Amino acid sequence: MSVTVSLSVDVPPELAGLRLDQAAAQLFGEYSRERLKEWIKDGRLTVSGRSCKPKERVAEGETLVLQAELDVETAAQAQDIALTIVYEDEYLLVIDKPAGLVVHPGAGNPDGTLMNALLHHHEDLNLLPRAGIVHRIDKDTSGLLVVAKTLPAHTSLSAQLADKTVYREYEAVVAGVLTGGGTVDAAIDRHPTDRVRMAVVSTWGDHEQKGRDAVTHYRILARFRGHTHVRVQLETGRTHQIRVHMSHIHHPLIGDPVYGGRMRLPKGGTPAMIRAVQNFPRQALHARRLGLVHPVTGEEMSWESPLPADMQALLAILAEDAATS
Repeated sequence: MSVTVSLSVDVPPELAGLRLDQAAAQLFGEYSRERLKEWIKDGRLTVSGRSCKPKERVAEGETLVLQAELDVETAAQAQDIALTIVYEDEYLLVIDKPAGLVVHPGAGNPDGTLMNALLHHHEDLNLLPRAGIVHRIDKDTSGLLVVAKTLPAHTSLSAQLADKTVYREYEAVVAGVLTGGGTVDAAIDRHPTDRVRMAVVSTWGDHEQKGRDAVTHYRILARFRGHTHVRVQLETGRTHQIRVHMSHIHHPLIGDPVYGGRMRLPKGGTPAMIRAVQNFPRQALHARRLGLVHPVTGEEMSWESPLPADMQALLAILAEDAATS
């Protein structure tokens, strides 16, 4: 399955003298620079009927003609898996993902993922990279994520994420009692010896790898006997960022099997509180709010997802325990 792209546009005076790939990026802004460069090299984006190299200059009045095919990008199979759709139009949809649902197929999860569900919901998503998924949240994290339904929307949303203009706010329950809000500004990269983990680079001693910039802001919502309910805002979106950063400042998420470390239980806690913390089945993390600029209308949009029942129950038990202290 493929979709034909057929576009033609004349070079305006203000773009005369630019490299072909630079002019094309402005005239066909709905497609990524990398994709346009491939089409130029393949002769599918021509200048007044002739094939050119990306670096060749264009002149005023020349006609850029794009004749290309958008081929299937995703090999995953469609599966009828229920989705909670918070918002949808012809350009994007916002999903409220439950804990336990993997976003992409991978080792150990060949199917039964959000991607499989999306392909069943909207077949044309197989023409987009990763079925339109432009960012992800961990399997055992719940909450909101946005999916592009068209290539121009995919390009726009990816650019917003790269420019750090997508607003992403989470709620989490962490070990220990925080005294105030703050910011963690610490680069993250793959752990040098345990490849399933991420780590703050500064904890590696003399390791020379710089990692990728990562910034997390957190504010206190409620304090309990030995735990804290926090609101977290991401400035960047690195793998496991919140989990790694909160562990780095010695306040790991309740239920985190990878970064939680040795479980700390406060003295004098009620049996109900101890059971709730010990048995919480996942990292206590929920993608609560999502905000972005609509890729076509330019409208600022935002959505909110209520805390799931398991986190609400955990917070209620922590509050009851705190009331007895």
